[in-house]
Amino acid sequence: MKILLVSPTFPPRKFGGMTIASYNLGKSLVELGHGVTVYTTDVNDTHSRIRDAEGVKSMEGMHVRYFKNIINLLAARRLYLPKRLVTVTKTELKNFDVIHLNEFRSLLSIIVHHYAKKYSIPYVLQAHGSVGTYFQKGVLKRVFDRIWGCRILKDASKVIALTSAEAEQYKRMGVSEGKIEIVPNGINLSEFENLPRKGELRRKYRLNQNQKIILYLTRINKVKGPDLLVKSFAELSKEIDKVKLIIAGPDDGYLPILKKLLKELAIEEKVIFTGPLYGRDKLRAYVDADVYVLPSRYETFPVGVLEAFACGTPVVVTDRCGIADVINDQAGLVVPWDKEHLSNAMLYMLSDNEKRREFGEKGRLLVREKFNWEKVGEQVEQVYLGCTSSKC
Repeated sequence: MKILLVSPTFPPRKFGGMTIASYNLGKSLVELGHGVTVYTTDVNDTHSRIRDAEGVKSMEGMHVRYFKNIINLLAARRLYLPKRLVTVTKTELKNFDVIHLNEFRSLLSIIVHHYAKKYSIPYVLQAHGSVGTYFQKGVLKRVFDRIWGCRILKDASKVIALTSAEAEQYKRMGVSEGKIEIVPNGINLSEFENLPRKGELRRKYRLNQNQKIILYLTRINKVKGPDLLVKSFAELSKEIDKVKLIIAGPDDGYLPILKKLLKELAIEEKVIFTGPLYGRDKLRAYVDADVYVLPSRYETFPVGVLEAFACGTPVVVTDRCGIADVINDQAGLVVPWDKEHLSNAMLYMLSDNEKRREFGEKGRLLVREKFNWEKVGEQVEQVYLGCTSSKC
């Protein structure tokens, strides 16, 4: 098949769940023998674009077409205005057998939807957790849906939900159950075959073996709940003296607020900010952490949890994470979104070495059995085949 993946962000940008998921899906589809083209933009972050990205590049067997955003600052805030997208889509889209939209509410989706309908090309929509209107920018989302969104959903051959909870969100938006396929995200297991030795991160930050490490590794954004984490950590540090909180990840506008909160709680010296971690540096953090904590206010399918699993690191997440039902008492703990429960869960985890080892082993097994990209790619391939064979 000739497949078009549409994703507003793409490597060499190094962060963002949708970015990484789109890239790994494209790789897995190439390995299955399909021709894969990607439409994306040149946004990297608030202050930078992907250098020399405009045009078509070859990456892991994919043809990646980068469109330059008119205003990078708006694109970094998820308002993508790609130049020449209409011109290219108008002439190229008829060449594809199936289209995969990896974003729901964006100009890319509006334009690609229009020409997909014009040329009768089936498309699959994957919202990556953004289909709900009840959280963040709810009014703007409802306006978008009234003008474009409902039609984009209605005309999709299939929609992909990461979890059963996201499937229910699609249903509330009027998508029939027969159109919904549940396919989880995955990770590239080859990246976790030769893990760093324990102790490398500790040596870098001069932490001894007696100090416990709590790791937060994701975007520093209010949605991710870092404020709840530091408040819970402040309570925990009253019970355990030798404990450090490592906050790793790119600032998504919330870092100044978080640092102010740390100062108010008088725990600045117990918290380490590493900035974004990639590659081996990221793996060193997972390997040395005693527990990985994701205190999100809302989360559909956090890849960081799967990465922690692959490194044998137990996790604590809130019950607002869509993957909570997979985790609970299997590879970690799930708690309500409040300070006391999160603090108690971290204390329990840090106090029980045997339970941490048990959770770590179960997590490693779980991710290899259910969440590797080879299996995920095959599931998505079946979704495409169903669309193209039935002309849906």
